[in-house]
Amino acid sequence: MAAERSIATRNSGNRDSDATSYGGVTTIAEMNGPQRAAVILLVLGEDHGRTIWQEFDDEEIRIITRAMAELGTVDADEVERLMLDFVGRLSSAGAVTGSFDRTISLLEKILPSDQVALIMEEIRGPAGRNMWQKLGNIDAVVLANFLKNEYPQTIAVILSKIRAEHAANVLRNLPNELSIDVVSRMLRMESVQKEALDHIENTLRTEFVSTLTQTRRRDPHEMMAEIFNGFDRQTEIRFLAALDDSNQESAARIRALMFTFEDLGKLDPAALQTLMRQVDKDTLARALKGASEDMRNFFFGAMSQRATKNMQDDMQGLGPLRLKEVDEAQAKMVALTKDLADKGEIVLAKGNSEDELVY
Repeated sequence: MAAERSIATRNSGNRDSDATSYGGVTTIAEMNGPQRAAVILLVLGEDHGRTIWQEFDDEEIRIITRAMAELGTVDADEVERLMLDFVGRLSSAGAVTGSFDRTISLLEKILPSDQVALIMEEIRGPAGRNMWQKLGNIDAVVLANFLKNEYPQTIAVILSKIRAEHAANVLRNLPNELSIDVVSRMLRMESVQKEALDHIENTLRTEFVSTLTQTRRRDPHEMMAEIFNGFDRQTEIRFLAALDDSNQESAARIRALMFTFEDLGKLDPAALQTLMRQVDKDTLARALKGASEDMRNFFFGAMSQRATKNMQDDMQGLGPLRLKEVDEAQAKMVALTKDLADKGEIVLAKGNSEDELVY
């Protein structure tokens, strides 16, 4: 979310800087940060922009909503130029390293010194603040690789403090004998003294979480793939075609990372049956109405002959559908599939055997 936040806040102090407008149509030539963020959020809409909105504080929301309300009309070419510029900036960004001192230095150039002091005091705060939440967001394999070198009792304490589901995934990735020892210690564990818990938290902060924070950087192409997944088909084609002309390598990487309706054809039989039980029949009928013959046959293969005949009748009964209606139905199925994967009910594989992604 850092990229969206930087766009939203860049130039936000310059409230008098307005986009150039001719005949009521706004261009991006002199757009400030909040205006550019407003355009991107309008393109994303309610569903796909929700998580970004949730990252803003009240003041940022006020700035962006004002910019959005006063934006006027931005034509398709201007929107395309803005999005391509955004993608280009993300793709060309180098690695960054964060530290306490560097953060203070940056904030003091942007915010009042007293506000900076309050923010950094919150971060510096008592040992362990938000530590267990941070561990809960770290990949289970990464966490297990770190913990396997710790004492079993220490591992037991740590796993007892994080979400049960995440602890299970960490245990699954520990060496077998070590994981059994940890489980035994967790079963016998009594209350942990505050001093011992503080020591563990401080060790995690200095030896693991802070190092991980400094070195981890999300591939911007992953974020753009998620954004592109939210586009309708025509918008997706338009942006990818433009990227093919300006940055073919980035376009190829985004395509590889996107999860589309056609990727549902890679579901294993068990996952497909789970999806079929959850999806609304009308949504499935609309999605298959505009699907390829191969995709139709893939879904029909998971149905009985009678169910297939009923679905074909439902599809025929829909009559002509606008492409937008088909896109919306297929997007709902993709979203439902990802939701099922997030809940651990199915596993998604994408790409060839050497490039598998699990969402």
